[in-house]
Amino acid sequence: MKPARRRGGVLGPFRVRSFRFQWPADLVTSWAFEMETLILGWYVLVETGSVLWLTAFGALQFLGTVFAPMIGVAADRSGHRSVLCAMRASYAALAAIIATMAMTGTLGPAQVLVIAVIAGLVRPSDIGMRNALIAATMPAPLLMAAVGIGRTTADSARVVGALTGAGLAAWLGLAQSYLAITALYAASFLLSLGTGPTPRHPGAALSTPLRDLRDGFVHVAQTPALLAAVSLAFLVNLSAFPLSGGLLPYVARDVYGIDRTGLGFLSASFAAGALLGSLLVGIVGTRVQAGRAMILGALVWYALLLVFARTESLALGMTLLALAGFMQSLSLSPLVVLMLQAAGDAYRGRVMGARMLAIYGLPIGLFAAGPLIERLGFHDTATLYAGFGLIATALIGLVWRRALWPREAPANTGRRA
Repeated sequence: MKPARRRGGVLGPFRVRSFRFQWPADLVTSWAFEMETLILGWYVLVETGSVLWLTAFGALQFLGTVFAPMIGVAADRSGHRSVLCAMRASYAALAAIIATMAMTGTLGPAQVLVIAVIAGLVRPSDIGMRNALIAATMPAPLLMAAVGIGRTTADSARVVGALTGAGLAAWLGLAQSYLAITALYAASFLLSLGTGPTPRHPGAALSTPLRDLRDGFVHVAQTPALLAAVSLAFLVNLSAFPLSGGLLPYVARDVYGIDRTGLGFLSASFAAGALLGSLLVGIVGTRVQAGRAMILGALVWYALLLVFARTESLALGMTLLALAGFMQSLSLSPLVVLMLQAAGDAYRGRVMGARMLAIYGLPIGLFAAGPLIERLGFHDTATLYAGFGLIATALIGLVWRRALWPREAPANTGRRA
């Protein structure tokens, strides 16, 4: 029993020193992300009184995602730890600016939107770089467990961060809350210094950044399973995550009639379900057939969102969000593992960077949701989003069925394509 436990299991990745630092670093970063998004989202909604400005705030945080592939190139060339540390130092600096402006009375919605644009240059790449760092520092037999544990860390932080962020802002006010957020980002930077180090890809000295960038896109384009995974990632950002993320302040206030503390519980419902799903993926490990799981999980996820779109009951809405979060993890955790395995050592950062471009679906979905809600109402807009996602997921499964569905396909066995 003891030797088996040392070789693997849910706690196996903690045998690796880098992961013992990365786990808490990722935890406090995700905690700060969630607190920041809820606090500032509510601030923008209350100060402007407009769902259009709320969706603009959510979307502007991701406009810099176009730089994600180059961040992936930098990670492959310079090491994943160096890039991740620089990113987290920037989060702390921007949070300190908001705290200072809040304390001096100079903060307004316009300043919040400007800082959201700046943070959006690097923040969307954080999750991709986390996974790339895990894959670069983790022995292959522990990769599935490590990715599962890494995702549960983010999900659990969303639960605690959502509840703490809403309560902290109501109790302490914006300025004091942002001092706490700044401290969390500073802690994440210091902990990240203990990870790695990770090597450069072997051909870095003989190539240029632009050639590395091109090679990364070619690798994705020539690998059907990677194309399917990137397509699904874009789709869920476009039509699923706006309903369970950026639009929740509007849902809380205008659909359920609850305050920001209630918003925290609403957001935590989705995150709690996601946490349970990630735990399940971490436990079952390699028994998950990644190609099949990511499609089937997404189909059920969208079906649950269809029901959520029509309900006006808070209790039922929270239950549906929890179930949707559970299915989200059963879809996206296998998607990440599939991409890390198909990428290989040399392309890991670049493939994760290309995958981050899929986040562009989120600002598009949020920007479109604002005028649609004002014209159609939330229920019809949410129904449109979830129905479209359900149909498009089925099409992705059909178009790339040879790469995703057969039991012997690399996407379902963990082998390289």
